[in-house]
Amino acid sequence: PLDGLPELREWFARGIGGAVTAAEVLIAAGGQAALATALRALAPPGAPVLVESPTYPGMLALARAAGLRPVPVPVDPDGVRPDLLADAFRATGARVFVCQPLFQNPTGAVLAPDRRAEVLRIARAAGAFVIEDDFVRRLVHADSGPLPRTLAADDPDGVVVHVGSLTKATSPSFRVAALAARGPVLERLRAIQVVDSFFVPRPLQEAALELVGSPAWPRHLRALSAELKTRRTTMATELALHLPELALPHIPSGGYHLWLRLPDGAGGASQAFGSGGESALTAAALRNGVALTPGRPYFSAEPPAAHLRLSFAAVAGVGEITEGIRRLRVACDEAL
Repeated sequence: PLDGLPELREWFARGIGGAVTAAEVLIAAGGQAALATALRALAPPGAPVLVESPTYPGMLALARAAGLRPVPVPVDPDGVRPDLLADAFRATGARVFVCQPLFQNPTGAVLAPDRRAEVLRIARAAGAFVIEDDFVRRLVHADSGPLPRTLAADDPDGVVVHVGSLTKATSPSFRVAALAARGPVLERLRAIQVVDSFFVPRPLQEAALELVGSPAWPRHLRALSAELKTRRTTMATELALHLPELALPHIPSGGYHLWLRLPDGAGGASQAFGSGGESALTAAALRNGVALTPGRPYFSAEPPAAHLRLSFAAVAGVGEITEGIRRLRVACDEAL
């Protein structure tokens, strides 16, 4: 079936929650492909699209490849700021807002309860859609409390287009995701997906069904949750001990990375962390055998400060994290 196997669509619908049904779900070839389909379906080339700032660079690349103009809306520790979101809709006439309400990439922020309904109300009033990139729900840490519902579960009006994926919790090669939407927009999503990718290969969908229906699946998620918590705690502890000058404003309880702000200042040693400081530190880290991500690509406009993103996913264990922070200390000393 072009929309995906009915049983897999039903499984994704249950995970989204609310009144979402299998008939409102399309199986897509990974989260990136699903986001590309949603952007092309909801906004014509040349249109503005509101994005969180900072946000996932891959989404910015998708928007620009579709001919869209990303317009930043600042994120604080409680997620996107509704007052600035409303201002951005009024100023630009945008009809799409892309957000990650749960463990936002890169900040790790979770959209606060009092902001959830406000974001939907603002989008509804603007006649706009919210693309909910729910990319990391299955990477919750063992010490997290209950997760909030998806925005789609609280949306009775068809404002939210939901994207969820199995890839992050399984393997980069396991490109299976879901697009969920209500109303006429579902037909637009379907039409564009058929043109772009036709359908996800059935053997891959069958493998996904076998995986999520297995008793090993909840065990895998529990093990993943415990390991992510251990790695996050190790990295945060080592940073506090060896690199206290790198600010860690938020320690998330989900996801696979930490977002650090480099010191401000003018003149002297701290000048290294101003213009070009990210690049200098990134180069010094690579010379010392540490791969990290500079913050600049996460901003669609001029960033307010220099940042770094450190991932604790692609390491063999906590020993590599400890050694990596030790080497990063050396790199910081070189960059200074």
